[in-house]
Amino acid sequence: MLFPLVAMLSGLPILGWAKPVPVDPRHLRNPRRDFAVIAAAGPASNLVLATLAAALLMAVEAGRHEIVGNTELVLLMAVRVNVILAIFNMIPVPPLDGGNVAIGLLPAPIAHVFAQIRPYGFLILYALMLTGTLGYLLGPVAYSILRVLLRIP
Repeated sequence: MLFPLVAMLSGLPILGWAKPVPVDPRHLRNPRRDFAVIAAAGPASNLVLATLAAALLMAVEAGRHEIVGNTELVLLMAVRVNVILAIFNMIPVPPLDGGNVAIGLLPAPIAHVFAQIRPYGFLILYALMLTGTLGYLLGPVAYSILRVLLRIP
């Protein structure tokens, strides 16, 4: 209850605690590596959706010089939201997907130590947001991807 309350009072976005997709590591040939691949699938799907929305946007806009109408606005928002979700979820802080990817890629002893920050992950994310560090680090990455997808010079 404390984190949503702090978010509401500070004007920060309220981070949801999404229920993770259950993965049984016994079914994985190489559990650490394969779990990292599974974790990367979510942000990768966001980038695929952003790319599809950008392609549809370009098709709808063919022959036009500016964005008009609800269809274009919805597609533009789909591109932006999916790019932001992909980048945000790849922050290397457990419990985000990026944290799980990092745990799968780091050497086992370092990964074990890194995994110990999981209970503090949302505190770290809020600290990054409150200090402006999150936007400073992720903004240029998001803008670069958006420039490519939306063909902004």
